[in-house]
Amino acid sequence: MSQPPQAAPHRVVVVGGGFGGLQAALKLAAMPVELTLVDRRNFHLFQPLAYQVATGALAAAEICFPLRRAFRGRGNVRVLLAEVVDVELDARRVRLRNVVSETALDPLPYDTLIVAGGAQYDYFGHDDWQRHAAELKSLEGALTVRRRILGAFEAAELERDPARQAAYLTFAVVGAGPTGVEMAGQIAEIARSLRPDMRAADPLRSRILLIEMGDRVLATFPPRLSAKAQRSLERLGVTSRLGESVIDVDAGSISVRRPDGATERIESETVVWAAGVVASPLARLLAERAGFGVERAGRLAVEADLSLPGHPEVLALGDMVSLRQPDGSVRALPGLAPVAMQQGRHAARVVADRLDGRPPRPFHYLDKGNLATIGRARAVADVKGVQLSGFLAWATWLIVHLWYLIGFENRLVVLVRWSFSFFGRGRGARLITQAPEPPGD
Repeated sequence: MSQPPQAAPHRVVVVGGGFGGLQAALKLAAMPVELTLVDRRNFHLFQPLAYQVATGALAAAEICFPLRRAFRGRGNVRVLLAEVVDVELDARRVRLRNVVSETALDPLPYDTLIVAGGAQYDYFGHDDWQRHAAELKSLEGALTVRRRILGAFEAAELERDPARQAAYLTFAVVGAGPTGVEMAGQIAEIARSLRPDMRAADPLRSRILLIEMGDRVLATFPPRLSAKAQRSLERLGVTSRLGESVIDVDAGSISVRRPDGATERIESETVVWAAGVVASPLARLLAERAGFGVERAGRLAVEADLSLPGHPEVLALGDMVSLRQPDGSVRALPGLAPVAMQQGRHAARVVADRLDGRPPRPFHYLDKGNLATIGRARAVADVKGVQLSGFLAWATWLIVHLWYLIGFENRLVVLVRWSFSFFGRGRGARLITQAPEPPGD
């Protein structure tokens, strides 16, 4: 007697191996589905620590984890090094390009599509600034920043013209959110660690500027913690330039408009961009294919269960989306790793519910608080209404980041590296490498 044909497994395609996409894929890998993970990189980047790579505190491999290794032994999972060029919603297919050969691949069919494209820094219509102001959203950007910072100190050591030396020792960080604050504090820590090694230039004479349009640093934190963070930065030698907007960035300088309307050109060989973000182009692509537009900052408005309006088989999450509320309004959640991770796990639950014939549940974000480190044993934390600062906040920051770092080996190596750095002020990854420059060079 012949056996009845078995139903084909449910095909799930996850686009993006960042926090949201990886969490969704890890949960789905344990389900009876055929899973394909697509990403332009072959690794997961722990982006909150990218600035530590940029400042030589950690090596690149210590905050990255190979995507294939994350699914070792999972026969139902396939990982593709590819880039999405189009999504055919009616045909339920994704069109891909091989990022190595830059050739088109066969269309990838899906029953459920999960898109977690993330976001990128917004240069506010001045994409040419990226040539001179590197970002920290990518590993390539972090390596470029590291080369420029360390190269500036080396150039200052050789420079005999006081004005040129001062330009090399002037570092401008644009944006005073957590990344900008952490970056500025780490540049100050680099200067302290370099002082015993330099002869002609004094790294402690470095001018570190934190430029912010708003009226305080860490605007998403309570005002009391913002004030404490600013005082900690000042003790490290960082000057907060509040209420100032960037009007130009070129080779060797950055120009700002001060609160009184006057403009100022600042000679600086190193500018780091940590300002606003804009959603991945995948958000606009999905919106256009579905027949509607995007929201502010290029975000795609999705239903409460993270599904694309009119296409429940497509789920989108992370920094590229905002959520429709019951009253018809749209809410943008913070662009934080915990948001993306929770949404990734929720997307996997939506798939599980549908496979079991249950209606999908709406997504609810559990806010676990905000953390930002400023320097050695300096940090601020707002956790469930409890406000911490100083060493206790710094220790909390360390524990949380070690907990979320992917891979036991990475956690162990980072812990050892941080221990050496804390007790000896060493920076073992203080290497100048020829990282790819941003577009335009």
